[in-house]
Amino acid sequence: MNHHYGRPDRQDENLELYETRTAAGMRPEISIVLPFHNEEENVRELYARLKRVMEQMAESYEFVFVDDGSSDRTYRLLREIAGVDSRVVIVKLRRNFGQTSALAAGFDHARGEYIISMDGDLQHDPNDIPRFVKKLDEGYDMVSGWRSKRVDNFLLRRVPSRCANWMMAKLSGVDIHDFGTTFKAYRRRVIRDIPLYGELHRFIPALASWYGASICEIPIRNINRKHGRSHYGLRRTIRVFFDLITIRFLLKYLNRPLHLFGGIGFLCALVGGGGMLDLLVSKILHPSIQLMDRHGLLFVISAVLMVAGIEFLAIGLLGELQVRHYHTLQKPAPYAVDRIVAFDNAEAKRA
Repeated sequence: MNHHYGRPDRQDENLELYETRTAAGMRPEISIVLPFHNEEENVRELYARLKRVMEQMAESYEFVFVDDGSSDRTYRLLREIAGVDSRVVIVKLRRNFGQTSALAAGFDHARGEYIISMDGDLQHDPNDIPRFVKKLDEGYDMVSGWRSKRVDNFLLRRVPSRCANWMMAKLSGVDIHDFGTTFKAYRRRVIRDIPLYGELHRFIPALASWYGASICEIPIRNINRKHGRSHYGLRRTIRVFFDLITIRFLLKYLNRPLHLFGGIGFLCALVGGGGMLDLLVSKILHPSIQLMDRHGLLFVISAVLMVAGIEFLAIGLLGELQVRHYHTLQKPAPYAVDRIVAFDNAEAKRA
């Protein structure tokens, strides 16, 4: 018999068992978090590889598999795996929320002191996991993978990725080569402090650095996808550049938005006020002059700049209120869990 665990407000009688598993005596040392979306052809092979690698390590472990609204047999296969391995926990989301939200769901339900995230498409080699753990043991808070020898399309993937990574390194001050890969390792206390939403999973190193985490980078193997279709494309690459603007704002102005919008507003108001002052002086010195005939464009531009300056100042003040709201109220999770499947040892043997 399997156990389905939902949110506490469902009053699911089996929730108590899941909470019991989080007791200190049962907490694993390493959690492997993998989001899946329509990866039925890769599920079993990836699980077998992960299990083989983890069984060779001395640390206790668990697998947290997140089904991100798959429409194929991915969830069914994951559930079968959970039925024979009590170290597997499945988090099934109600719909496809995207990779960032799926990772956030996995991080929230991971219990290990070390948390390692990977893709579910077999493009990450589980044999690299011990190297991530070794770096965490050395004292780093976060270890990021670096696809030093990429095998994907040169024009559509590698060139835009290099540009985005270079810009991200400059904007964030984090000197790593590959922000985009999901293959990363974290200390539990670090990743739990980072709010994830939208598509910010690519920029976790920058956000972690903002929280004061120590970060290093190790080369990883980049493997061609064997089965299924890639979920990445040129459109997704273009969105990264918009996310760069968001990250720059978050890193520099998250707690002081008035410094950004107020500065722009002050500059607009200053220029607009200067134009109005010039018109006023011209009218005083030459009362007979028709300003709207000779300086109509200057008047319109100055008026627009002054109004825009006031609006930017107002936006900055509203941003300050949002910051206060952010720090005083708890934010809702960026995902909704349909169920969590986990088996205890006795039931795993009977399954």
